[in-house]
Parts: sequence; structure tokens; C-alpha cells
Amino acid sequence: MQLINPDSNINFLGKRKIALGLSALLIIISLIALIPGVRGLNFGIDFTGGTLVEVKFKQAPSISDVRASIKPAGYEQAIIQEFGSPEEIIIRVQNKKSEDSSSISNAILKELKSHFGAENIDMRRVEFVGPQVGDELTQAGISAVLIAMLAIFIYVTLRFEFRFALGADAALLHDITIVLGVFAITGSEFSLPVVAAILAVIGYSLNDTIVVFDRIRENLESNRKLKHPEDEVKICNDSINQTLARTLMTSFTTLLVVLALFFLGGEVIHGFAFALLVGILVGTYSSIYVASPVMLQLKGVLQTSEEELKEMDARP
Repeated sequence: MQLINPDSNINFLGKRKIALGLSALLIIISLIALIPGVRGLNFGIDFTGGTLVEVKFKQAPSISDVRASIKPAGYEQAIIQEFGSPEEIIIRVQNKKSEDSSSISNAILKELKSHFGAENIDMRRVEFVGPQVGDELTQAGISAVLIAMLAIFIYVTLRFEFRFALGADAALLHDITIVLGVFAITGSEFSLPVVAAILAVIGYSLNDTIVVFDRIRENLESNRKLKHPEDEVKICNDSINQTLARTLMTSFTTLLVVLALFFLGGEVIHGFAFALLVGILVGTYSSIYVASPVMLQLKGVLQTSEEELKEMDARP
């Protein structure tokens, strides 16, 4: 029994204007949510700096118990992870205004001793963690993304056509913007692992788009003499249907792994898995409803003059 019909004939591009309108709406909502005064990103300790507290327990505690124990002190959003062994725990806390590392470590240690017993806890170290992503590194990261987008643009232009490159870059910008918007709307912590996930989403989305574009190019080359502008729309629609099984199966199997990370991976990689989860869903959508429709809208044949149509009809 086949879950996906290999001979599917879904009219994806027949709804391209609606899809592009929906994407435009999602992008506008995301951009508004990213404004600091509206929502903005909830930057984690990797970006803002904070305090690191290392504690050793006599018996290995669960991360959830440690988090629950420091909640009364107001640090339930702390990043908690094992360090070397299950008995050694690192707690990273974002400093609040007028709060130094000493007061934070004292408050955490007090709650831990109250919950686990003073004899079961040994404070190893307390140190201030500077932001790993300062202004200079942020600018370098933005430059790297722009350079990557330019490289992708040049590669797709050389391999396909100029309009294909614009369609691919439009899909990438669409995916990145919406993933960032989801983080802003939900208030999820934006950390370095999330940045890594976004870069992975770029690669995933581009790969999916290239597969569809490859099939479109093959079908266009085998149907060079197009008699009507809508012929190209049909060819693109057929190409999407021909690659649909591959697209859905790739997304499904990837989602299985990401869902396992999201639900079972623990707090440390929760943000990473969440970004991948959103990115895969949005990336699959954009490879069908953004990249190809944008490419088609940029094609002159969709606005072909009557004289050009007559020339097409006159071709043998």
C-alpha cells in the first residue's frame, strides 16, 4: 500500500496567488513581531551574558528537580545541563538589572541546599559569562549570511536561470523570516544552537528547492516549443507533482528525528529542535508554494505580448 500516489496531479500553482498572499502576510506579521518594542527576540545568555554556577551533588539529580528547586528564586528559565558526570551540574542564569554574580550564586545555592540538603551539595565555581555574540560577531554573522545568499544566488543563476535564483533566494528569506518571527511571537529563547538550526534550515530548504527546480528544468528542456504562457505553468505544476513523493518522504523522515529531539532531547537542545521543526515545515511549504511561483511571476512569458504569442504559434 502506497501512502503517496506517485501519479498525483494536484494543482499547486493554481493557488499560487493565494499562497504568495499568505506568505506575504506571515512575513509581515513576523517582521512586526521582531520589532523590539512589539515583541522582539528573547536573547539567551549566549547573546546577553550572565552567571555560570557549577555545583556537584553526592547523588545525581534530575534536571527537572534542579529547575524546580531554583524556581522560587526566580531562575526557572536558567539553562541547566550536566557537566562531565551526572553528579556535576552547570546552571547558567541571565543577570537581571542591578544583580551581580555573587547574589545570584548565593540565591541559587540557598534554594539548592533547602531542596537537596546542604550536606549533599558542593559549590565548585561561580563566574560571569560574557556575551559570546557581541556587536562585532553579530555583524560578521550577518555578513556571512549575506555572502552565503549571494553565493547561492550566483550558483543557481549559473546552473539554471536568473529567475530561478531569485525564486530560490526568495524562499530562503521567507523561511528565515518566519522562523525568527515564530521565536519572537512565542518568546522562545534565542541562543547559539538556534542560530545553528537556522543555518541547517537554509541548507535543507535550498536542497528541497533545487530538487524541484532540477525537474522543472528537465521538463522545460524536453518541451522547448511552448505555445502558450500557461504551458510553462503546467510544466512546473507537473514537476512539483513528480517530486512530491520525494519531498514529503524526506520531510516526514526528518520530522521524525526532530520530533524525537524536541520531546526527548531535554532542555539543552529544545530550542535547536524547535527551530528545526518550524524550519522543516516552512521549508517544505516554500519549496512548493514560494520558490516556483516567484520564479514564474518573474518569467516574461507570463506577460507575453500578442506579437510574441503569434510568433510562438508560427513555430513548426
